[in-house]
Amino acid sequence: MIQASAVPERDEIEIDNRFEDDLNALLAQCREHLPTVDEDMIRRAFRLSYWAHRNDWRESGERYISHPLQVATIVARDIGLDDTSVAAALLHDVVEDTELSLDLIREEFGETMASIIDGLTKISGVFESRELGQAENVRKLMLSMASDLRVILVKFADRLHNMRTIKHLPKKKRLKKASETLDLFAPLAHRFGLFTIKSELEDLSFKTLDPEAYHHIVDRLKEMAEQREAYIAQFVQPLEERLAEEGYEFEIYGRVKNVYSIHRKMKRKNKPIDEIYDIFAIRVVLQSDGKRGKEDCWRVYSLVTDLYKPLPERFRDFISVPKSNGYQSLHTTVFGPKGRRVEVQIRTQEMHEVAERGVAAHWKYKEGKKNVDEEMEKFLEWVRDLLDNPEPDEATEFVKEFRLNLYDEEIYVFTPQGDLMTLPQGATPVDFAFKVHTEVGMQCIGAKVNGKMVPLSQELTSGDQVEIITSKKQQPNPDWMNFVVTHKARSRIRQWTNEERRKAAELGREMWKKKKDRADLEISDQDLQQVAHELKFPDLQQLFYEIGKGLYDPGELVDHIKGQADPEEDDEEEIEDEEALKERYERFLDSAQSTGKQTLVVNGEVQEDLAVNYASCCNPIPGDEVFGFVSKTGTINIHRSNCQNASDLLVNQADRILDVDWSRQKDVQFVAALRLMGEDRVGMVNDITEVISKNLKTNIRSITIDTEDGIFSGTIMLHVSDLEHLERLMERLKRIDGIHGVYRFEE
Repeated sequence: MIQASAVPERDEIEIDNRFEDDLNALLAQCREHLPTVDEDMIRRAFRLSYWAHRNDWRESGERYISHPLQVATIVARDIGLDDTSVAAALLHDVVEDTELSLDLIREEFGETMASIIDGLTKISGVFESRELGQAENVRKLMLSMASDLRVILVKFADRLHNMRTIKHLPKKKRLKKASETLDLFAPLAHRFGLFTIKSELEDLSFKTLDPEAYHHIVDRLKEMAEQREAYIAQFVQPLEERLAEEGYEFEIYGRVKNVYSIHRKMKRKNKPIDEIYDIFAIRVVLQSDGKRGKEDCWRVYSLVTDLYKPLPERFRDFISVPKSNGYQSLHTTVFGPKGRRVEVQIRTQEMHEVAERGVAAHWKYKEGKKNVDEEMEKFLEWVRDLLDNPEPDEATEFVKEFRLNLYDEEIYVFTPQGDLMTLPQGATPVDFAFKVHTEVGMQCIGAKVNGKMVPLSQELTSGDQVEIITSKKQQPNPDWMNFVVTHKARSRIRQWTNEERRKAAELGREMWKKKKDRADLEISDQDLQQVAHELKFPDLQQLFYEIGKGLYDPGELVDHIKGQADPEEDDEEEIEDEEALKERYERFLDSAQSTGKQTLVVNGEVQEDLAVNYASCCNPIPGDEVFGFVSKTGTINIHRSNCQNASDLLVNQADRILDVDWSRQKDVQFVAALRLMGEDRVGMVNDITEVISKNLKTNIRSITIDTEDGIFSGTIMLHVSDLEHLERLMERLKRIDGIHGVYRFEE
């Protein structure tokens, strides 16, 4: 490692003029967006980074120093942290990627800077790991956040710039990085309230994983832009006049949802973009502060609802009850001109900064205070809950739940004393009980919601008052795992269940030992393991558990080991097992119609006679963006890049991923599925099958149609040759009278 004495003096380091200009531009951004700026520290950090990376180049062909410069600019301009974070961004790679030591950073910039750089160096290894979900890696990530929030915030900036330049990476790395970003970084940014960063990370990942769907939405948004802007202007004009009359200082503008959010809503509602009404929202930002600002928001809400009729069920008050990431705003949906629904968001400038920059905005509004204050504690509560969990495998489970739950809406419920608690949507009284205290959850036997007894599985709603009834004799019920949603409840129930299994297994081992000794039987654990497998137990622990719970008689185990069964009968059973195995294997071959010897382009070279399986979870066809996953048997499973299972494979098993593309497929048919919706009229099914079978000569594998209230929905499985064939088919089906939507469907 290079020590301070080996580094040239700052004035001795010659800097390319272009990068000096970039540094000056960075300093200008710091002066504009940061509460205080130590320009000398930032210049020293830049020159040290420039010298350390003097021989490094990026995949794009640029000098490496361009990357830390851009990361530092994002930290200053888009996140708005502090000057220490900007300097850390300039130095974030030097300890990991160059010969500079952490001691040198500590000597030159102090302990705080060294701590941030050390955190960034440690968590970088988390994302290079083959197994992102490994407990130890996730724990490192959580610890870095708990020690100094600036570590993860600088990491957001690093990942954002990497995603902006992702096109220069090989396809396999692009897919892995995009999946990782969509699965972990975007939800984390959402959790920390960084709306702008989160939206761009989502869109860049979506563009990489499913470019066709991305460009379809972007193109439609462009086509609709002129009409949308005209409507926004029509909606806003009378509101601007009223606000000006009342003497408010304000800004009003229309905000279009990010592309990935629109895509998620299209999939969730199973509708095309033209039928998604809340693609944009009107945002009113008031130049008011403190208590006066909150009061002004309510007054402006009154003005809005005077002008336009509101939908009461679409009102949300996030000012009185902020979201857990600090977000505050009033949301209402009103009927605008032509009866169109429009979402209106009303907030102050300070609320707006927190909404866009989340936890980072507190550095500005706490006058540059760097200590984690009371509001920032909210961001770390769930982190500490994870770190407080002693189970070694819980972090992996947390990652899975983290992906599912972080985007969920929140609900606000009250204790009998009137204290407010925030829970994810779908939470139950058991989740509430564990939120109050672990012991309350462990001893929960019943619950009253708004004064009435309810099942423990009942979903809570905002405004509920919840009272938990406990008993010291009560123990957690493993069935609670079927309905609880919070990490704390799930982890504590799982810990208790695992402990109970361990105790039962210990009792079972003791019972077996006594039975074995009385039978004068000698057998090693290794041989007993083999016997357990013969008896269809997955392992010895399960065998002992079932003995301890009284589910399996140890006497039967003794009889089996002593070989009291007829050897000839054993031989017959073995033959039957072999025949059954053969039969199952033949059924597997029959069902795996898509498996066979195929020609593909692997890592840029045409490969023939490969054992290939086209995954049924996403039904890829020629023309789709795909990747290959090598199974343990050597078969290459082909998945679409936007497959629901892709992220787990790309992130957690990257070493088994192949860069795959299509070769020319001759006389090969692929399974695809379409989802259709439309009017339930006489002859509709006949019209659909005629277009598919007769007009386009396409074989139908299966068709399922359901009808309700004059509307039908159905799924059709087809054999097609490629993506062009499928798209031609979809366009022709859309022209059938009464068809409202035709979408590609994934199982």
